[in-house]
Amino acid sequence: MEKISEVLNNIKAVDHSIDAKTQKRLDNLTKPKGSLGKLEELAKQLVAITGNENPSIKNKVIFTMAGDHGVVEEGVSAFPKEVTSQMVYNFLSGGAGINVLARHVGAKVRVVDMGVAIDLDPHDELLIKKINYGTKNISKGPAMSREEAIRSIEAGIEIFEEEFGFGIDIVAAGEMGIGNTTASSAITTVFVDSPVEELTGRGTGISEESFEKKIELIKQAIEINKPNSRDAIDVLSKVGGFEIGGLCGIILAAASKRVPVVVDGFISTAAALIAYHLEPKVKDYLIAAHSSVERGHKLALKHIGITPLLDLDMRLGEGTGAALAISIIESGVKIMIEMASFEDASVSKENR
Repeated sequence: MEKISEVLNNIKAVDHSIDAKTQKRLDNLTKPKGSLGKLEELAKQLVAITGNENPSIKNKVIFTMAGDHGVVEEGVSAFPKEVTSQMVYNFLSGGAGINVLARHVGAKVRVVDMGVAIDLDPHDELLIKKINYGTKNISKGPAMSREEAIRSIEAGIEIFEEEFGFGIDIVAAGEMGIGNTTASSAITTVFVDSPVEELTGRGTGISEESFEKKIELIKQAIEINKPNSRDAIDVLSKVGGFEIGGLCGIILAAASKRVPVVVDGFISTAAALIAYHLEPKVKDYLIAAHSSVERGHKLALKHIGITPLLDLDMRLGEGTGAALAISIIESGVKIMIEMASFEDASVSKENR
């Protein structure tokens, strides 16, 4: 817990004192004021987060963290748990959706085993931070011990700090784990004052019967484990996942280093909920990539207070939505830095 406390103490409020100066710069570019909308807001946010008037988006890193979930044995997913490990190998071979989109935006994908149910074959591109061989079945008891929850967050912090030494300008949180929408729905239910039915989606595309069972299992998990909404680590340990804890650590560590964090979909946002409830100042370092079709995602984003950039009916995870968002964020920054001012271009300003 000492490592987590140290990182939390290093998370400072974003300095908005330079917002007015950045806005003046944006208003002086060769365009009508505010005409590039959200792109201008993103540029201003990047300046405030980094404290750099000309922020760089050169080193882009997507962390895709994998972990299995014991609740899968209850039939809450359309896919067997073996798919988690199989998809990790797919990531490592470069054939997954996240690999395609990361290449498209020039981002590096770092694949992490946080709690896959089997021992994976060694690979130069695979980071092993396995806390355990999957979580336990949350419908029967806690997902993990409190010690394991702390270790998962600390592992995420360590991974970020190791990569930070090579340079990170922007980071994205992605994941892989069969059954993790069940854990994320449970986490969101604890923090957001809404019924389980309104927060639970169909994940990988389960049948109506399995969907109803999933809702009941989440209710059962919360009733049995009684996670404390005022103790984020307790929530993670009772109904979370190892990859969710790892992503929480990534988010906290990035905020402590003034690095913008692009949150992908529902599972990544569940990790952001944990991070936000550990340190609310994290909010200003977060950029929500997109709005997932998962029911609970919009409510989780609203609870934190962040607005998604995209709404493309996506629900793949892996960091795919975040990869697309990075491209948009980079566009906003390039507009601010590369676009000519009225003076530079000898263009007359609008009549004021």
